[in-house]
Amino acid sequence: MSIAPTEGLYRERLPNGVTLLVQRRRTAPAAALVTHVRAGFLDEPDERVGISHVLEHMLFKGTPSLGPGELAQRTKALGGWLNAYTAYDRTVYYTAAPARHLPDLIALQADQVQRSLIDADELHRELGVIIQEANRKLDTPGAVAGETLHQLLFDRHRIRRWRIGTADVLERFTRDDVLSYYRSRYSPARVIVSLVADAEEQTALDLLRAAWGDWSHPAAAIAAGPEEAAPPAVHARRMQGDVALAELVVGWRAPGVLDHDIPALELAAAVLTQGRAARLTRLLREPGLVGAVGAAHYGVTDVGVFTVAAELDPDRLDAVLPAIGGAVRDLAERETTPAEFQRARALLQLRIRRRLERYEARAIALADAEAMGDVTRLDREEQELTAVIPATLREAVARTLIADGVSGILYAPDSSVVPFDADILRAAMAVSHTTVRTVAPRPQVRGVTHLAASGLDVLTARHGNTGQVTLSVYVPRLERENPANAGLALLGMRSMLRATHRRDPAALAFAAESLGGIIAPILGTDVLGLSLTVLAEDVARGAELLAEVLSEPRFDPDTVAVERRVLADDARAALDDMVRFPFQLAFGAAFDDTGYGSPMLGTPESVATLDGARVLDWHQHWLAHARTVVAVGDAEPDALAGTIAEVFARTPGGEGRAGGQTQAMSPGTRVASRVRQQSALALVFPGPARTDPERHVAEVWAAIASGLGGRLFESLRSARSLAYSVMASSWQRRDAGAVTGYIAMAPERLTEARDAMFVELERFRVEAPTAAEVSRASAMLAGEAEMSRQTAAALAGEIADAWLLGEGLEELADPALRYRAISVEMIFDFARRTLDPSKCATGVVEAAR
Repeated sequence: MSIAPTEGLYRERLPNGVTLLVQRRRTAPAAALVTHVRAGFLDEPDERVGISHVLEHMLFKGTPSLGPGELAQRTKALGGWLNAYTAYDRTVYYTAAPARHLPDLIALQADQVQRSLIDADELHRELGVIIQEANRKLDTPGAVAGETLHQLLFDRHRIRRWRIGTADVLERFTRDDVLSYYRSRYSPARVIVSLVADAEEQTALDLLRAAWGDWSHPAAAIAAGPEEAAPPAVHARRMQGDVALAELVVGWRAPGVLDHDIPALELAAAVLTQGRAARLTRLLREPGLVGAVGAAHYGVTDVGVFTVAAELDPDRLDAVLPAIGGAVRDLAERETTPAEFQRARALLQLRIRRRLERYEARAIALADAEAMGDVTRLDREEQELTAVIPATLREAVARTLIADGVSGILYAPDSSVVPFDADILRAAMAVSHTTVRTVAPRPQVRGVTHLAASGLDVLTARHGNTGQVTLSVYVPRLERENPANAGLALLGMRSMLRATHRRDPAALAFAAESLGGIIAPILGTDVLGLSLTVLAEDVARGAELLAEVLSEPRFDPDTVAVERRVLADDARAALDDMVRFPFQLAFGAAFDDTGYGSPMLGTPESVATLDGARVLDWHQHWLAHARTVVAVGDAEPDALAGTIAEVFARTPGGEGRAGGQTQAMSPGTRVASRVRQQSALALVFPGPARTDPERHVAEVWAAIASGLGGRLFESLRSARSLAYSVMASSWQRRDAGAVTGYIAMAPERLTEARDAMFVELERFRVEAPTAAEVSRASAMLAGEAEMSRQTAAALAGEIADAWLLGEGLEELADPALRYRAISVEMIFDFARRTLDPSKCATGVVEAAR
């Protein structure tokens, strides 16, 4: 039985105006702390656009008691992590650590927010980083199209502005500008501190009172932005650039987030695009007209935006745009059927419940609700959703998504000549509706029940009290793809989800979504599978549906052809991703485009050769291996295991779990050129595989090198402003492993950044890390391991990883123990052997202008 989100919540407003929210959770020994400041992009005057985000960065740059980078280092040492984000109406600082470190966590965040120095030299360096972040956003087609839409929808409201700021404005900010903004916006009356932790409530409140009660800073009068005066009208803009696929976004002005129509509009978005049974998914994604389509409402208290966005080949615009217009018009003119309505509502109910599993997500949600005037609105969220009926949904859509108030953006490839203007958009939004057919006791190891059967392992565990269960079925992936068949497994998985021999596409999607879930593919380099989260009372039906999809897919040739076309589009779109594409180049060089070097999406050339016969053959070979089913959630484990075993014992499967074969790596370099604002570099060094005892050493090294307070971050980003994005990680798979690095920079600094990256990596080979560095990194990873089991899906993934790719369920005993055992000498020896530049594979995307 789920409980109200605010049950047991303590709320207190301090005399100085700071609001405290404290809630105890016992799912994991963790603490998540959030400071919500009611100051965001909409609080900025026109001459200071982007300054909220600049200030967010500067609050990580030091206080009188913390030097630059020290906040992140000390948080790591507690076994925690921290981050922040800036939104239209707020800036949110959030951090998490094991609950036993709560006093330190509270003291650090209070110091960060109340006493930032805003050092002038640090600001100068950080502005270079932020400008690179802004350039990266300009290289993201969806972001460009989405925010440009706001310029068309609104004439006066501040939501119309490019929210991160532009380089010419950002580079002129001075310390006085940022300090003045800080002092005017960051005052006690504008601050909400929200804590969700496995800690006694009164003790936590005492700590928060001590940290925040003496902060004295008067609130300043802040001029509000102009209200929107002009009525909505039809506007359209066509843009072009070096993109592989077009981004289409259409949108309408909508009410603010507190309006009584919001639950109905969220249901409308779910009816249109959430799940495979959604209207536009079936009209556009199912026949392969678009690679992706999504609808959403978002906004602030006074205004909102409702959008429908799609990624597509621009030559298909004449089919896609009228389909969107017809589906929206149909929602405004006719009530949804009861079955279709219930499908959408079940999906949103489960989303509401899942959102509050993780401590930091719950703490953020509590603070957001409090900022909107009433924290208990979280308790009414599901009730308000279930109070909507088809008639009120239709009325809300008719009021909001009006044909003469729509605006649209088409961001097309340079080679495209497809027209797009206001007349074309107006005509598409006024089309008649398009009809969419609707259809109606065993031993435990580390708290996990294991039931073994022929060719089947069932692993179950109890978790949480949110009334849901995550079901996942895994099958090993043993055949390696190569340049001739890259993308075959993904094509097979996507085709499996289309239909079974019992149900057509609409009926299959509807069956899953009526349980509150969506069947999602598990796409790993070592295992493939299916996952479905359902309401706890529907576990048996969910298991039956997963088993049906796994063993009875109907690989209709026309359906496979559609999925092949969409997959080819996705493979082309991957070339636009300035993180994924450089790594695709680097791993392709390292593994000769085979196995781990073969892109999961395939290439446009390889995908073109795939067909239904090859997909059917792939499925038969894949399903011959043993299966593992993991189920975690709000249900009794023994009964759950029995239910699942009974279902999956009736499905065909193989015997035993076969192992893989080590895949060797080779050095090499691959370079591609794109018209971009930034260049990017990916590095891949041979490293430990998943079962290698040294994998924990590699993870600790990566934590020393990367992240806030890490060596690469501090040297290349904070000290030299070479890049906004710089990171390192340990990549571990069943048959291979790697240590990776990444940096994205201004095009003219590519050589400088590449050389600096290798210099910093060489430092690890000639200079041992300090004991403090190792201690912080080990504590951070140990803390993450302790806190990781906040959600059922996370625990299910950990169980599956240990069982299928690791050393077994014994790994679950104390996942933090091995990190604590890592020494300075182990890191130094690892770095000397691993970070050899002669063994490095490199992927480079050079920006051409």
